[in-house]
Amino acid sequence: MNQAAIFWPVGALAMLTFAVLLQIPLRRFRAGFKSRVNYGDFRYGESQGVPGDVSIPNRNYMNLLELPVLFYVLCLALHATAHVTQGLLWAAWAYVALRAVHTVIHLTYNDVRHRGAAFAVSNIVLLAMWIRFFTEL
Repeated sequence: MNQAAIFWPVGALAMLTFAVLLQIPLRRFRAGFKSRVNYGDFRYGESQGVPGDVSIPNRNYMNLLELPVLFYVLCLALHATAHVTQGLLWAAWAYVALRAVHTVIHLTYNDVRHRGAAFAVSNIVLLAMWIRFFTEL
């Protein structure tokens, strides 16, 4: 098994994170040009005056920097210990796909039930990956 293959899903998740990061200024500037927000609304983060469709990319970006840290660490550990298997590679891609689904839902129609399901299943996949890693050490 090519151990470096684990870095493809890592890179995909990083690119998703950068794509969401770009949404933050795009939505803020668009809202500013339409006078829906002003610069003072962002002085200390996001005030209550910021509409939901403008603040959601920032919240999603934070989501992509929280639990995925454990994914990045795990992938590095898998590579460093030469424990990347086909099953763990598939699980890594499943994790990234579920995070992408979560992001698309969050940034579009934002149904909490659908978003929450994608989030929960992605976390279960990540937990299973960690358990598999420790049981194979």
